[in-house]
Amino acid sequence: MKEKGRSMIAQNRKARHDYAIIDTYEAGVALLGTEVKSLRLGRASLVDAFATVDDGEVWLRGLHIPEYTQGSWTNHEPRRTRKLLLHRGEIERLIGKIREGGLTLVPLSLYFSDGKVKCELALARGKKSYDKRTDLAKRDADREIQRAYGRAAKGRARELR
Repeated sequence: MKEKGRSMIAQNRKARHDYAIIDTYEAGVALLGTEVKSLRLGRASLVDAFATVDDGEVWLRGLHIPEYTQGSWTNHEPRRTRKLLLHRGEIERLIGKIREGGLTLVPLSLYFSDGKVKCELALARGKKSYDKRTDLAKRDADREIQRAYGRAAKGRARELR
């Protein structure tokens, strides 16, 4: 029976806070058997992960997939470098944009898509601390506006009765 749909394994929540996302890509990940088994248990961490382009290939570094508990001597190294699978045209485009300067490749999430492990990769620019503060202030202001609308709607609902 073939798996359908998309199930999330891990997310890098801090990435959207620390980086301004310019573009996103979906990449396959070349994994070993025990790594897939460990991921099926929902165990992975994208906290220190990043991607690099070396010799025309994209590599995911710092992704932590803990060893499979039932694995034997065939178990994998938890923080090994893993190859990301992208089309040649996408890799060329990434190389061009990274060379422009100031851009990095950050993994946003790791998930199963129809039984295959995929990584959502973002081309991003690092935010400065003042950018982060303005984003937080804007989000707080938007939240307060929504609350005011909600209070006003509830107040009107009572008057109509």
